[in-house]
Amino acid sequence: MLNLHRLFSTVTATNTFLDAITPTNRQQAALETAKNIIRDFLRTEVETATVSELGLSKAVTPRFRTQGSWSYGTCVQPAWQQQQMDWDFGIYLPVSVWESNGPPRAMAKRYFDLVEKRLAKLCERLGWRMLPGKATCIRVEISSFAHIDVPLYAAPEREFLLIYERMLKASRARADSAVALDSAEQEWADLKQIVLATREGEWKNSDPQKVSRWFRDRIAEHHDQLQRICMYLKAWRDFHWPNGDGPTSVCIMVAVAEAFIVYPRRDDLALEAAASVLSRALIGEIRCDGIDRGEEDFNRRLTAEDKAEASGKAATLSSALKRARHLSSSSLSEQQAIQILIEQLGSRVPNDRSLVDSDGGEDVRATPARIVPPPAVHSTKAG
Repeated sequence: MLNLHRLFSTVTATNTFLDAITPTNRQQAALETAKNIIRDFLRTEVETATVSELGLSKAVTPRFRTQGSWSYGTCVQPAWQQQQMDWDFGIYLPVSVWESNGPPRAMAKRYFDLVEKRLAKLCERLGWRMLPGKATCIRVEISSFAHIDVPLYAAPEREFLLIYERMLKASRARADSAVALDSAEQEWADLKQIVLATREGEWKNSDPQKVSRWFRDRIAEHHDQLQRICMYLKAWRDFHWPNGDGPTSVCIMVAVAEAFIVYPRRDDLALEAAASVLSRALIGEIRCDGIDRGEEDFNRRLTAEDKAEASGKAATLSSALKRARHLSSSSLSEQQAIQILIEQLGSRVPNDRSLVDSDGGEDVRATPARIVPPPAVHSTKAG
């Protein structure tokens, strides 16, 4: 039998699958620079227009927060040229007038149009490109490999004031309060009422951090192997669905994290087990009591036919990993195992037999770690 763990991840090599799918420092820096430009630009532009264009009684300063894969560390490099990395960067507007379902209805359309028009000017100035048509966010393409999605939220001003006061007290202990408050843009987990503005001019109830909080708690429970397995499965998804019509990233993460088993120093075994779990989950609805009492189906985007296809591909991944592991320890078998992985995950799997080890079939190597109840872990800030 073979141990394929080092093909996926190891601290002693830099040509692993994880290395190949992880965004480079240069790519991350480009995205961070772009989102900071958007933040600084919109902070001034939106504040200036809150009275004249949004009809608020006074000028207010919007807040911003990184969300999605960059907040919990699972962003992956595109598998195909037509795919892009994305940075989900929400803008939050404090609103003093709060009706039963959110701010005044007419404000949603004005809010969306305001931000979109301002971002169009910024794109023209910087050579970026607006990608139209998104119903729930504004998409800004900053390069051929990446874009930034800007969803527009509103929350009651009174909640912002309470949070801001708490942050201000904490920042007084720091030498540079301006820096402290800027970094505190992420610390908005205590917002209770959040609505999302849509292109059609509607307010929709939305807590973009509910998945992040839940998933970060699962990482605290299962450690970074869960992060890596989700990255592998997202890369697998991108490889098999070049046009982006496969299972969503959130769908994959929720399904896998709900039933995750830790295999210390054996990402191959953990991925095999997770792919099997994902196969069973993808055939139906995917809900999670720990996120929203199971109200949301995270697998709703796929049709019944799409679900069957995705489930079958995940099952094939699991069985292929098992087949590759059960090959005998020889040069020919090691190369065959690598080829099996390449067929399932693409050419970013390293074609390097030195990363394949003999397992010897020892039962203890295939025994998952016993999970003990973790200590209470508070949700950390988004990155």
